Formats: sequence, C-alpha cells, structure tokens
Amino acid sequence: MRPELLARIGSMEMRARQVVEGMMAGLHRSPFRGLSIEFAEYRRYQPGDEIDRIDWKAYARSDRFYIKEFEDETNLNAWIVLDASASMGFASKDGAMTKWQYGATLAACMAYLLQCQNDAVGLVLLDEAIRVQMEPRGTRGHLAHVVGQMERTTPSRQTRLADALHRTASRIKRRGMVLVVSDLLDDPAEVIAGLRHLQFGGNDVRVFHTLDPAELDFDFAGPTLFVDPETNRTVPALADQVRADYLGAMQAFLKNYSEELGKTNIAYRLVNTSEPLDRALFSLVS
Repeated sequence: MRPELLARIGSMEMRARQVVEGMMAGLHRSPFRGLSIEFAEYRRYQPGDEIDRIDWKAYARSDRFYIKEFEDETNLNAWIVLDASASMGFASKDGAMTKWQYGATLAACMAYLLQCQNDAVGLVLLDEAIRVQMEPRGTRGHLAHVVGQMERTTPSRQTRLADALHRTASRIKRRGMVLVVSDLLDDPAEVIAGLRHLQFGGNDVRVFHTLDPAELDFDFAGPTLFVDPETNRTVPALADQVRADYLGAMQAFLKNYSEELGKTNIAYRLVNTSEPLDRALFSLVS
C-alpha cells in the first residue's frame, strides 16, 4: 500500500493490519523455531497478558501472578529498534509521511507479522539515549502496548545512535532477531560498530535505512535555506551548485553502510519513504 493511502488511516494499528493482511500469510519462518512444547520458564504477569494463562498453583505458593511460557510460544525473540530522534520527523514538501511516521508504521507491521507467527516482540525507542524499552512478549495485548507506545511518541532530541545501540546490545540477554529502523544519520563507523555489537550474541540483525526521497534525490532548486532539525543550525546554499557534491556524498554514505554491513552478514535495506510499505516489509520475510 502506498504511503499517501496509508496516511489517510488514522490508527497505526489499522495501518499495520492493512499492510500485513495484504501480504501472503505464513512467509516468515523463525530461524530458532523448535518442535518442543515443553515448559520454558515462568515470568511475572503483565497488564495485557491473557488471564487464562495464569498459573494458579504458582499463585497459591507465592501470592503473585505468574505466566507459564512454553518453547513453542516463544519461537523467536524479536527486538524492534526504532530511531525516535528529531531528524526522523523530516518530510519533504511532497512527502505523504515523515520518516518517523513511515518508519513507525513499518515497525508496527513487523510487530504484527511476527506476533501472527507466535514470536515475541520487544521495542526499543532511542535518540541520544534509550527512551523506551519494552521486553519481548508474544501476546496480543502486548502488541497493542507496543504499537500504542509508538503512536504516542514524537521524534525529538539529538541523535547519538551508536551509543544507544551499544546500550541496547548490552541489554539483550537471549539471542533472536534485531530489526533496526533508522535514518542512520550519525557517524557511520560508530553506528556500524554499534550494529556489530548487536550481532555479537548471535542475533540476526537487519537494518532498514529509512530516508525521504528529497534526501536521496536532492530535489531542490535555487537559493535554499537548510535547517538541521536537531540543532536548528541553518545553512544557506544555492541548491543547483551543490547538488552534484551532495549526491556524490550521499552515494558514498549509502555504499559505505551497504558494503561494511555486508561484510558481517548484517542485512541492509535502503527504504525510500515514497515506496509502498509492503515492499519494504517483504524484505523481512523473503
């Protein structure tokens, strides 16, 4: 579904459903899926968990509510790491959605698709630090909390993406999949080091490099005042005179990410916010 059509749907959850249900079901297969249905662990009951999954014997012993989890209910732990810095709030004049709106909707689609496969989904929102961390769970109620958190978030503050990625990597205790949605507008060498840190624990890391078409094509003309959304610094320029240099630098920027991440088998996907969202999502399941 194209961004201009999705933008007319007010609810992020409904956007996600429209996109995912338009795709073929069952394409995603967890790389850690097992055949066992044996008991895995107890965890504390959280709002949104289904009441009929409470272990009443454990409650009788401890006077606390616990949920019993089984191996087939936690096929895959998936973390969605979503950049919520101010630069993600950018949209060109013809853009139907900001990078944040597009990226958050893409993340909601990922969460919905993974939950349909009985995988546990967690969320990390970051800018100059980790703003929100929600541990992976596989319940429908938890999915609503994840999507609701993204819907309530406004991109703000500066980017210190590399530092936040390192902190995230140190908090992930169980291997699984890490899906990073960001414009990656930070020092590439440091960001790449942070992404590789995420991979150290055996995680399958996939990066969705989310950019506006104006950032990719530099569709500006004449005298233009460029404003940094994170620092409010302004740079006046004659767009026609700087276009060739900008496009050369952008191509080198993208090539560096693609090649360096490819060396360590971190999947990299450039996402243009003007493209249909299911096209970007399909790279997750293909």
